[in-house]
Amino acid sequence: MIPFRTVPRAKIEVSEIGFGAAPLGNLYQPVTDMEARATLERALAAGMNYVDTAPHYGHGLSERRVGDGLRERQGIVLSTKVGRLLRADPALRGDAERQGFRSPLPFERHFDYSYDGVLRSHEDSLQRLGLARIDLLYVHDIGVRTHGADNGRYFDQLTQGGGLKALERLRDEGAIAGFGVGANEWQVGVEVLQHADCDVMLLAGRYTLLEQGALEQFLPLCLSRQVSVIIGGAYNSGILATGTAPGHAPRYDYGEAPADIVARVARLEAHCREYQVPLAAAALQFPLAHPAVASVLLGLGSPGQVEDTIRLHGFEIPAEFWQGLRDAGLIAPDAPLPTDR
Repeated sequence: MIPFRTVPRAKIEVSEIGFGAAPLGNLYQPVTDMEARATLERALAAGMNYVDTAPHYGHGLSERRVGDGLRERQGIVLSTKVGRLLRADPALRGDAERQGFRSPLPFERHFDYSYDGVLRSHEDSLQRLGLARIDLLYVHDIGVRTHGADNGRYFDQLTQGGGLKALERLRDEGAIAGFGVGANEWQVGVEVLQHADCDVMLLAGRYTLLEQGALEQFLPLCLSRQVSVIIGGAYNSGILATGTAPGHAPRYDYGEAPADIVARVARLEAHCREYQVPLAAAALQFPLAHPAVASVLLGLGSPGQVEDTIRLHGFEIPAEFWQGLRDAGLIAPDAPLPTDR
């Protein structure tokens, strides 16, 4: 079974491999209801007690499917997100791709990080899930990477407009166990921690085998504040799972990987071949070495992907492999290694 780790401020335990439910919202390609249910059931049977979803994933589809799969189950830690409200749009038809999702649900997203927006988002998610409780709430995609020049206005909604106060209220009332930020940039996490006493942070793509910039400020700050970190995007949108082999376009940060990233991954692949270690196994296990990290979330869209993940998580990697990465300058010199734990 998958080991559990504690999220101390929220007083919960999560499996160190979590189930990311973005694929259940038809991320890039349709998934049937039956396959979505089978995938979630296989993950739960494998010992993944932590499930993460969001209103954005399939414009509500992922939350609906997750709720149907978790109803009446015990011992599950569930997280979803605030910051996007979904509004019905009668003009929407079919399942053409919107913001990366092939969902037929006729809802469009509207950003709202205000006090009322956060409370409404929480209530709307409970309705879509058909569940009575959500354990963790993340402020979804606040930051310049998502909002560009508009980020100042949205950040003011979160701070001056009371979004963080709403999250504190929900935690104080016991409606949730904890809250934090879920984003693709570590800098906004540092900024939010100046305004709120968060419990957990979800950082996607910025602490991986490929890049460790979060070691500079974010991870030490979280460790000093006892803020648990959940790592998303451990494969950097795919390139650390597929590698750079010809025949496909490697994906990085939700798009085609640039040449410098492909070259760096090729060096990682060469090191993996030398030790006969799957690149994806190293990418999955690496973030778990940091003492601030409680879980690595992986987006899983089929029972086969769940099985592959369990195998990669349990793959025995020699200590010499990790030290070799450090000696070759392929990871940051101060990055904790699995052999350090």
